[in-house]
Amino acid sequence: MRFFIELSYNGKAYHGWQNQPNAISVQEVLEKALSTILKTKIAIVGAGRTDSGVHASQMFAHFDFQGDFESKDLVYKLNSFLPKDIAVTSVFEVKPEIHARFYASSRTYHYKISTSKNVFDYDFAYQVHLPLNIEAMNVACKILLQYKNFQCFSKVNTDVKTYNCDIKTAFWTQNGNQLIFTITADRFLRNMVRAIVGTMINIGLGKMNSEDLHGIIASKSRSEAGFSVPAHGLYLVEIVYPETIRLEC
Repeated sequence: MRFFIELSYNGKAYHGWQNQPNAISVQEVLEKALSTILKTKIAIVGAGRTDSGVHASQMFAHFDFQGDFESKDLVYKLNSFLPKDIAVTSVFEVKPEIHARFYASSRTYHYKISTSKNVFDYDFAYQVHLPLNIEAMNVACKILLQYKNFQCFSKVNTDVKTYNCDIKTAFWTQNGNQLIFTITADRFLRNMVRAIVGTMINIGLGKMNSEDLHGIIASKSRSEAGFSVPAHGLYLVEIVYPETIRLEC
């Protein structure tokens, strides 16, 4: 039987989602907890691979298990067993062919920028104290929607078959002294959101024009785009699946 697990995590202490040979990952910690509680070796497959230091307010993963358990009871036991920076929200059975990564229809990320010194935001938002032109940054967001190939924002030497992504929404909002970038797409390339945000900051600072984004995307060159912002301001906030994935549907 196949089950989905919904969770959130503070990524500060972890070297990303995926298992690493010499570093602690969210996947490793969760697999150990599940294996201990269910008394058998459990392997999990995540909906994505967040990088070192990236947070998630909603992540999904699937695992296979032949046996009985009460979902609410398993959630309670996991949350009692897991460290304080990983929390499980729900566990539910899905159809056996459902894959957490390949069946996701969209993913949404937030990137947070703090525009004034804030001791409580220091580890969870990128500090930019120079004035940013949000209007110009939102013009650039509309340009993003005109393209599909985002190789210029991808980490180099990455093993992907295509650099095409369908960006559904992209925009900046301001909440007091915090700027939040929201972007939703069917898929993301490695380092893509952080490279987009770095490019947007350059536009907001007046170092480049919004219209320059056309040439950057057309170049397909990572060196033409802006810098990659730090991981600690990035959050995976939503993953959407078809309603029919659950076993009872």
